[in-house]
Amino acid sequence: MVSVKRQIAIAAGLLASAIAVTLVLYFNRPPTDITEPVYVPVTVDVVVAQKETIRIPVQAQGTVSPLQETSVMAEVEGRIVEVAADFTVGSFLQAGDILLRIDPRDYETRLARARAALKSAESTLMQEQGRADVARREWEKLPAGSQRSDEARDLYLRKPQLAEAQAQLQAASADVITAQDNLDRTIVRAPYAALIRAKHSELGQYVAPGSALADLFAVDFAEVRLPIAQTRLPYLELPPLFNGDADEYHAAPVDLYTDVGGEVYHWQGQLQRSEGVFDERSRVLFLVARVEDPYGVQTPGREPLRIGTFVTANITGKPISGLVALPRYVLRAGDMVPVIDDNNRIRHRKITALRTGGDLVYISAGLDEGDLVILTTLDNALTGSEVSVQSRIGSRELRRGQSAPGVLEEEAEATLTVAPATAQTEQAERSGYPR
Repeated sequence: MVSVKRQIAIAAGLLASAIAVTLVLYFNRPPTDITEPVYVPVTVDVVVAQKETIRIPVQAQGTVSPLQETSVMAEVEGRIVEVAADFTVGSFLQAGDILLRIDPRDYETRLARARAALKSAESTLMQEQGRADVARREWEKLPAGSQRSDEARDLYLRKPQLAEAQAQLQAASADVITAQDNLDRTIVRAPYAALIRAKHSELGQYVAPGSALADLFAVDFAEVRLPIAQTRLPYLELPPLFNGDADEYHAAPVDLYTDVGGEVYHWQGQLQRSEGVFDERSRVLFLVARVEDPYGVQTPGREPLRIGTFVTANITGKPISGLVALPRYVLRAGDMVPVIDDNNRIRHRKITALRTGGDLVYISAGLDEGDLVILTTLDNALTGSEVSVQSRIGSRELRRGQSAPGVLEEEAEATLTVAPATAQTEQAERSGYPR
């Protein structure tokens, strides 16, 4: 058994060895160099503010309705003896096309009687004119002293009988016109180029005056009622309320589009008029856009804009100068946007923006020409940090790459067609800013 003294000696030797190794390592340590921390600037993408004159597009939605719609009714009674082959729901008609015929025999008989009565009245008038002529000659032969009052002279010259014959002739002529009109009304025609929405009569049916025969609507024009909020009205050039001012008004273009079977179709229209009153519940003003030839009757092969279609409308606004268009996501709470100051540091600046929808925000005050607005999404804690600009793009070029562009005033031929998503993606990849 190891003695206690030997154990103490071994422990002391180990402790001395550890102290010696520690001292050797301490005195042979490398020199210590204090290094200053390296600051890396925040990398950002920026857009250069460029003031423009922009027509801000205002978006609305509505349902397509016909410009004219008519419920065709019978004007005479009788049985329907003939209907047109195209007298079916959904058929197109030209102005004057025959829809159906009502049995005309009774009206042909009435016309023949009216014409006979007219001949009789003409004969009666001729007889009275002859009698009046004979009476006038006899009156002229009477001695001057025998001529009496004017009333007696008129009776002698048969003027009352002649006036009665003329009145009977006029009544007979009117009866002929009425009989002819009633005969013509047995043929029911389309009042204008139309499409049959519904029909309420069929072959063999007996109809009376006022009986509904069919419902038609015109296909030369269609209209869309578009609700516009009061806050959007200042951006539009509204149609005049009075016709006398219409010569100075240039109808604003309207792009209508909708998704049909996964494909977006567009139709061009014009802002035609406003309804002149605000809706009491929603506080919107309805503007009416008009589309010519919605069914493509004059332009075969074009996708028809069917009545009842729900469409979205982009209305070209009036030109507003001094605007800077930026992506909406750069706008922070309290109408603040991140910018780069003269010391190349991040600052937040108060701006004034127009109240519009869509992917763009239009800034009317708070930014100067050439200001650098940060596109990269940053945390608020980085305010005051130094930045390094990785890429930059002008606000004009950026706006043109967005999906709902405004229109520069100097652009003569403006297009409102929504740009495809791929174009926006390519623009984002070239500029380097986040989408």
